[in-house]
Amino acid sequence: MRGDMLTLLLLADEAGAPASPFEVNFGIFFWTWVVFITLFFVLKRYAWPAIVRATEERERSIQAHLAKAEQANAKAERLAEENQRLLAEARGAAQQLIGDAKQAGDKERVLAVERTKKEQDALLDRARRDIAAERDKAIVQLRVEAVDLSLAAASKLIEERLSEDADRRLVEGYLKTLEARRARGGGAQH
Repeated sequence: MRGDMLTLLLLADEAGAPASPFEVNFGIFFWTWVVFITLFFVLKRYAWPAIVRATEERERSIQAHLAKAEQANAKAERLAEENQRLLAEARGAAQQLIGDAKQAGDKERVLAVERTKKEQDALLDRARRDIAAERDKAIVQLRVEAVDLSLAAASKLIEERLSEDADRRLVEGYLKTLEARRARGGGAQH
């Protein structure tokens, strides 16, 4: 590596370049400034407007994206608030539906109890009517048997048999008079 630097220094010395970096060559200095200024004006005239234009467009694009991001953020916040409001309304509606369902259930339960009570009363009334009808039938049957027993007892006592139809009319007439007295409140008197 040392040899390469030495070779470069020898070549530079032969070309007329300064041997030390601190030596100033005014010819190179002048042409360097001419090239620099020329390049500066060429770049200023042609490249910098394009570079500045691209930079400004980039800046406008970034500003537009920032504005869109702010709008999107504001919209997202509005939507979040709207969602919270809708969620609160939905919860309120759900609570209302639950309350309505409970009221409807209570009302249905009351109606079912009333229907059951009415059905029970109807069944009880029908049972009472059936019992009364059976009692009336039993009373009639009992009277028939009482008449038959009375006739049998009377015929044994008098040892004479009367006609069965006449006997029956006689006993039934007597029983009816007893019922009529009982209905008037006089009671059964013999």
